[in-house]
Amino acid sequence: MSSPRASSFPSRRTRCTTSAARSDKGSSSPARWTPAPCSTFSPGARSGRTRAAGRRPMQHSHEALDRPGGLSGGHLLTPLRHRDFRVLWAGMAISLLGDGIFLIAIAWESYTLWNAPAALSIVGIGMAVPTVLFLLAGGIVSDRHDRRLVMMWADGVRALAVAVLAVLVIANSLRFWELVALVAVYGVGTAFFTPAFEAVVPDLLPAEDLPAANSLDQFVRPIALRLAGPFLGGALVAGGAGLAFGVDAASFGASFIAVAAIRPRVPARDETNASALVAVKEGLRFIRKRVWLWGTLGSAAIAYLVFLGPTEVLLPYMVKNDLGASSLTLGFVFAAGGLGAVGSAVWMGSRGQPRRHISSMYGTWTLATLAVAGYGLATAAWQLMLACMLFNGLETAGTIVWATVKQRHVPSAMLGRVSSLDWLISIGLLPVSFALTAPVAAAIGVRATLVGAAVVGATVTLGALFLPGMREIEKGDEAQLAHRVVPGAVRPSSSEL
Repeated sequence: MSSPRASSFPSRRTRCTTSAARSDKGSSSPARWTPAPCSTFSPGARSGRTRAAGRRPMQHSHEALDRPGGLSGGHLLTPLRHRDFRVLWAGMAISLLGDGIFLIAIAWESYTLWNAPAALSIVGIGMAVPTVLFLLAGGIVSDRHDRRLVMMWADGVRALAVAVLAVLVIANSLRFWELVALVAVYGVGTAFFTPAFEAVVPDLLPAEDLPAANSLDQFVRPIALRLAGPFLGGALVAGGAGLAFGVDAASFGASFIAVAAIRPRVPARDETNASALVAVKEGLRFIRKRVWLWGTLGSAAIAYLVFLGPTEVLLPYMVKNDLGASSLTLGFVFAAGGLGAVGSAVWMGSRGQPRRHISSMYGTWTLATLAVAGYGLATAAWQLMLACMLFNGLETAGTIVWATVKQRHVPSAMLGRVSSLDWLISIGLLPVSFALTAPVAAAIGVRATLVGAAVVGATVTLGALFLPGMREIEKGDEAQLAHRVVPGAVRPSSSEL
C-alpha cells in the first residue's frame, strides 16, 4: 500500500508487521503505502470509466475533490451505486479482515518459533523479496490481460499458501524455514494482485467518483485491516495461531468469489504491441519526466529503508518481550492505529482534498514518520496505542491525497506499469531494511533504533518536498480550478506529456 507511502506488506501504503505484503489488497499506492496497522487504495491507481470507447485521454477530476465542503457522507457512499465496485468491495472487506488477523498471527508465530528480532526480519525478507522481483511482471500482465483473472489467480495462490501454513501450525509441525518459504509464495501472489487491483478500480467507476472511492477505501480498510482484524486476530492467536491462519485463508475465498463476479474488462493498451522490456522502459520514461512521481517514489524508498523495517520487526517484539504482554495486547495496539485511520478517513471525506495537495501530503507524512519515535519512547501499552493512532491517522490522510493525485495525472494505459513501478521503487529497499533491523537493534538497542528511524525518516520525507519542480502539478491544478475547467475536457499540460 496504495504505496508511495503505501499501501499495505502493501501500500506507505500501513505498518506493524510484514504489513507491506498484506495491505496490498486494495492499497492504491505504495509510494508511501501505509505500513500495516501501525506504521497503511494507494502501494498506484487512476482516472476511470469503462473501456467501451477504447483508449481514454488523461482526465483531471477536480469537482468532487475541491468544491467547498468536500465530500459529504452521501458522496462517500456514491461509488457503491456501481454494481461491480460494490461487489468487489464486499469481498475486499472480508479479505481485509483476514489480513488484519494475519498481521497478529504472523508476528506471534515468528517469535514463537524464534524469539529474536532476526526472526521477523527474515520472515519480512522472505515476503518482500519475491514481491519486489515479480512486481514488474505483475504490472505488465495487468496491462495486457483481464485484470480480474490476474487477481483471481493471485488470490488463489495466496489462499493456498496460508492454508498450508494453517495446517502445519495446527499439526504443531511448522518449522521456521517452512514459514519463510510459504510467505515467499504469498509474496509472489501479492506482486501480481497489487498492480491489477490498482488498475481495475478506475475501470469500475467514473472519474468523478474516484475521490469518494479513495476516502471510502481509507474508511473501510482501517476498520477491517487495522481495527476489527487485529482485535479478532489477537483473540484467535491466544487460542492458537493455526485457527487465525485458517480464517485468513478463507477470507481469500471471499475475495476470489467477489472478483469472479465482476464483469470482464479488457485493459486499454498502447497502439503498439510493445515487448515487456519496451513496456517497462515506457513506464520508467513516464515517471522520469515527472518530479512529483520520481521524487515521491525515491524519497519513499529511502524513508522505508530507514523506518519500515524497525517498525515492522520491533513493535511486536517490544509488546512480547519489553512489556511482557500477550497477543491480545498487540491486537489492541494495532486496533488503536485502525481508529486513527478511520478518523482520518472520515475527516478527509467530509472536508475534501486540500488544494495544495503535494504540500499537505508531504507535511502529513513527515509528522506520521515522527510518530514512530513514540514506539521507542513508550513504556506502557497505552502509549504504544497512542503512537500507533497518530501514525496511522496522519499516514492515511497523506495516502488518500496521494491516491487521488495519481488518479488525476496518470493515463489509464499506463496504470499497471506505473503502479508496479511505484511499488517496486518504493519498497525496493525493504528487504535491506529488514536485514539491517536486527543487527542495528542489537548494537544500539530496540528503542534507540526506533527513535533514530523516526528522525532520519522524517528528515528524508520533508526534504523531498523541496525538490525543484515537486509542486508544479499543485500549481497547475490551482490554475485549472481558477478557470473553472470542466473535468474530463482538459488536455494534459506540456509537463504531463
